[in-house]
Amino acid sequence: MKKTHSLNQLPIDKQPTLRVTTRPNDANKSGDIFGGWLMSQIDIAGAIAAAERAKGAVVTVAVKELQFIRPLFVYDLVSFYAEVTATGKTSITISVEVYAQRYLSGDGMMEKISEATLVYVAVSAPGIPREVPPLLATFLVGP
Repeated sequence: MKKTHSLNQLPIDKQPTLRVTTRPNDANKSGDIFGGWLMSQIDIAGAIAAAERAKGAVVTVAVKELQFIRPLFVYDLVSFYAEVTATGKTSITISVEVYAQRYLSGDGMMEKISEATLVYVAVSAPGIPREVPPLLATFLVGP
């Protein structure tokens, strides 16, 4: 996965697809957030971007890559940045970068905590793939 910016700041050229605050019930006894919780949030953020591109329902078919870079803690504000990196006839590949704003640090320290690449398939009904619609070109018309 390509590095798009610093590990200690949010992307300034993108809007988050999803933002969530971690809660005590998302953590293990040592205060770290369960990896499975983070994986499910990554999947949700990826599915939002894929569904927008597919103009409809999608299902997850693969997690091609998932890296946990730093731990996530209770009350961190987590921002998920998802973008389409490739499309096929029925599939959409999504890259997700995850950042945490550290609640307990008091200074709002930001850290990149995870990144992933997932593949989704557009569906018209459960188990029935459909083609991903083509991108429509948009043109700016001047005065």
